[in-house]
Amino acid sequence: MNPKKSFLLPLLAIFFISGCAQEEAGGGGQLDYEETKKMVVDILKTDDGKKAIQEVMSDEKLRQQLIMDQAIVTDTVQNTLTSDKGIEFWKKTFEDPKFAETIAKTMQKEHEQIMKNLMNDPEYRGKMIEVMKDPELEKELTTVLKGNEYREHLKQVVSETIESPLYQTKIQELLLKASESKASEAKTDEA
Repeated sequence: MNPKKSFLLPLLAIFFISGCAQEEAGGGGQLDYEETKKMVVDILKTDDGKKAIQEVMSDEKLRQQLIMDQAIVTDTVQNTLTSDKGIEFWKKTFEDPKFAETIAKTMQKEHEQIMKNLMNDPEYRGKMIEVMKDPELEKELTTVLKGNEYREHLKQVVSETIESPLYQTKIQELLLKASESKASEAKTDEA
């Protein structure tokens, strides 16, 4: 047995024995709970106490026994996330753009899969169509689409797209195909 583990066993035995033994001098009273607790805490705060705890915690069997039940962890996380303090914490945390970006990147594939699944769900599709047919929403969309701000945005997006090397390559390919098609049509018409 490891010397540090062997240190912990006699120490615990002494605590149990001293807790049960009567004082020989001083009226035969027992150590009260607070005194015993203070003594144990003081011992655990020493370097030897910390090392003994680390040794005990490094034991694989003990660690496996200390692993929490998954149901308990799940319930705790759910209760914490849905509490008022949890909601406030997440609101403040998501105000940090870097954190929000990191979370969004890590959840992107799952989010895309959820959206694809929803688009195949007839009930969801029906509700989306119902929302899009709402006269108020239609009126707001028309107002936004006719606005100068949207037109400027659209103009900028089109300009950026046209200036994109990838898009320019595709346009060139399409123009070449169209000119080849016209040339072959002209040859067949002449013949």
